[in-house]
Amino acid sequence: MKFHKTLYLKFLLTYLIFGILGFILISALTSRMILRFLVQNEASRLYATCQLIAADYGVELGKALKERDDALRELTRTAGYSGCDIRIIDTNGRQILYSGDNEGSVTSSNISDFDAASSGTYYMTGDFYGVFDEPHLSVFYPITYRYTILGYVIAHAPMAEISDLSNRLLNITYITFLAIFILSLLILILFSHAVYNPLRKTIRAAEEYARGNMEYPLEIHRHDEMGYLSGTLNFMAQEIARSEDDQKKFISNISHDFRSPLTSIRGYLAAMIDGTIPPELHEKYLTIVLNETERLTKLTNGLLELNSFNEKGMILTITDFDINSVIKQTCETFEVQCNKKKIAFELILTGHELFVNADADKIKQVLYNLIDNAIKFSHSNSIIKIETTEKNDKAFISVKDSGIGIPKDSIKLVFDRFYKTDLSRGKDKKGTGLGLAITKEIIQAHNQNINVISTEGVGSEFIFTLKISDNE
Repeated sequence: MKFHKTLYLKFLLTYLIFGILGFILISALTSRMILRFLVQNEASRLYATCQLIAADYGVELGKALKERDDALRELTRTAGYSGCDIRIIDTNGRQILYSGDNEGSVTSSNISDFDAASSGTYYMTGDFYGVFDEPHLSVFYPITYRYTILGYVIAHAPMAEISDLSNRLLNITYITFLAIFILSLLILILFSHAVYNPLRKTIRAAEEYARGNMEYPLEIHRHDEMGYLSGTLNFMAQEIARSEDDQKKFISNISHDFRSPLTSIRGYLAAMIDGTIPPELHEKYLTIVLNETERLTKLTNGLLELNSFNEKGMILTITDFDINSVIKQTCETFEVQCNKKKIAFELILTGHELFVNADADKIKQVLYNLIDNAIKFSHSNSIIKIETTEKNDKAFISVKDSGIGIPKDSIKLVFDRFYKTDLSRGKDKKGTGLGLAITKEIIQAHNQNINVISTEGVGSEFIFTLKISDNE
């Protein structure tokens, strides 16, 4: 479970880093951006005020000295409306009017270092060349007459008020960030419930399945990706469990199918050696031994063929051929077996010729396996019906017997390797249980289908499809 804890700690660490970086960003960057915005906004407002004053007093700046009292009252009133201090200076830095001058006398001090171009813009912050003890925002606008600068209108606003407003806005930002942080915490909790916990259960189940415990329950009832993942994992575990059962059955079946002929061979040979079987009967029992070795050879070849299908894939030689002709030829090879059991073929073939596009040799093998099965499990004096029909672009080939049939619970298993029904085990002594498995592999390699319909005690019908030839 170390992986689980590590993953969860990563989420928590990421969340904390998000909170810390967010706080640092607000403290460092956002605070500066707010203060800069407020300073620029206030500077623009004061600039407009200075512009109005310059328009009123610029043309007759000289009269400002003669009518100073009236000008000072007007300047003081304007400064009061604007919430700032306003001063007018000439180009030498000598103060002409100042709204904060309540005594009515002209200040003799000069601002000799004043340079409007030094700040690179129309405003500056600081003590304004030592005039103020506290930082102020100072905005200046030139007074011009006939393209000549006569002086400047300068408006001052305390930076303390702007900083106070900036701090209040910053507090709002902090509160908003705190709300977002808490909301993200709720999202993290929801994430833990919706994603992390199911993921932890899924990983736990995967570990149990890896240990071989395929019965471990994984219950995640969701209709999203996590639910799909858990459902897929459950299905995989069931398939692995079924595969293990199939493997056990496979080993059991192959052991049985190999042991029986080997036991017979060993028994008969030992009996002939120790004299239990007299010499005059040796030929009879050697024939039995030979049949058993042929059965083992057939079983071994079937295993090798199926194994080659799985490892390399089936190599097909696709040609156009007449399936009706192939059916007739295949039926002729069973003449001896049919005569022994007095079984007849009933061929119901579509048209004189029916060309299909497939591997002729592999389809002959399919027909051979199906007909061989039909003969083995048919009663004496019965009929095997083989029929071909054409629908759309496919040919349907049916092999139907009237034999012992297949039990209902065994129908879905008849194509499994080595599978034999209980009924067929007593009746089919020579079968390997691989014929139908090979048949299905061949049909699937052609991208076609094969199905079986059977009723116990009535008979079975195997139907497979092939592609109709385009050149028919």
